[in-house]
Amino acid sequence: MAKDYQLIIAIVNTGFSDLVMNAARDNGAHGGTVAHARGTGTKEIERKYGITISEGKEMIMILVKSEAAERVLKAINDAAGLQSPGKGIAFTLPVESVAGLDESKLIDPIKP
Repeated sequence: MAKDYQLIIAIVNTGFSDLVMNAARDNGAHGGTVAHARGTGTKEIERKYGITISEGKEMIMILVKSEAAERVLKAINDAAGLQSPGKGIAFTLPVESVAGLDESKLIDPIKP
């Protein structure tokens, strides 16, 4: 069962977690967990990549079935990626095992 899941982690500027979750839900995710975080970027990174590093961050963790992971990841990037005000990055991690999961609530059908 567990190999059927991916954990999507998105890290965005503070205040953009709702944008991430709306994009994820519109593409089949049911919900997620938001944690407050702090970025540690340097001025060198800001110059090299031409982006401003904000210290205030939100980390959003979303568990989805593997079949939906790429679709949800793309939607998050489109809504809140580095080229947006959210200045976010997102990635997936494989899930080795899961406990306490109600599979019927993990992923909703894609909304038309």
